[in-house]
Amino acid sequence: MTPFAAVAATAPERDRASILAMQGEYIVDFAFDETVLLKPGYERAPAMRSGGNETVIVVEDRPGKIVLQHILVDEKSGHVTKHWRQDWTFQAPQRFEFSADQTWQVRAIPVELNRGAWTQCVYEVSDAPRYCGTGRWDYANGTATWTGDPSWRPLPRREYTKRSDYNAIVAVNRHTLTPNGWTHEQFNTKVLRKPDGSQQELAREFGFNDYQKTGEVDFKPAYAYWDATKGYWAQVRERWERYLGQAPGVRLKTQVDGMAMIVPLFEQAGQREQGKPVDEGRIDAVFAKWVERAPVE
Repeated sequence: MTPFAAVAATAPERDRASILAMQGEYIVDFAFDETVLLKPGYERAPAMRSGGNETVIVVEDRPGKIVLQHILVDEKSGHVTKHWRQDWTFQAPQRFEFSADQTWQVRAIPVELNRGAWTQCVYEVSDAPRYCGTGRWDYANGTATWTGDPSWRPLPRREYTKRSDYNAIVAVNRHTLTPNGWTHEQFNTKVLRKPDGSQQELAREFGFNDYQKTGEVDFKPAYAYWDATKGYWAQVRERWERYLGQAPGVRLKTQVDGMAMIVPLFEQAGQREQGKPVDEGRIDAVFAKWVERAPVE
């Protein structure tokens, strides 16, 4: 048994049950509000409100590792969109950290931070990296809550398509189980990281994603899509792991929107959904064109 396997085998079952409780079918409300304004002359951005129907599927369930895939379904058309993914690892030896534009460095997690903790890593729709956070589950007063440490992340899609006045967010993420689902709170600070290493904080933002269980939405299209494409996406995840599973990490050569990779990968997944074969060389070609190892620190 490897050292990690031995540690994973001791992962608290209560924590595992809390993570697995996030699977299910939900109506989701997304809300983001800028709160504290930090840069002189900065004007508060408009509040953002959106929502959707989302199912959370367990992709992997091992003692020290749980992988949850989110899939959106449009209630009227039945259109399916593979959404974000969250991986949970107990006392993970390392994690990736957003260090520069389109660059994530793989770094060891400090021992004191990691003891008894779960590292949650979040991925883009293409399974490209977004951010990781490390923290412990807490059960005070009967409420299951996980709070991660402050960690860097790139701009979310709702921002980078509209703004260029900052280039990173430092965030604390909190997941809480509720009687009818779960919530994801985000305590974000919007930061301009400058070439000389200095930083300027623009504003703080509070994000609140509310997952309410539902039995009124037909999620069969989502399950049909995942059954048809899960093998393909496993191959994609394996290729990302070649970069994210060890130092130094990964750098993307795409524009910040990542569409240069998202489009061909989703097209290939669509072909797999239709029952057509997708040669692994085509997946490799996308990665060869747009992905490289991060610079060594």
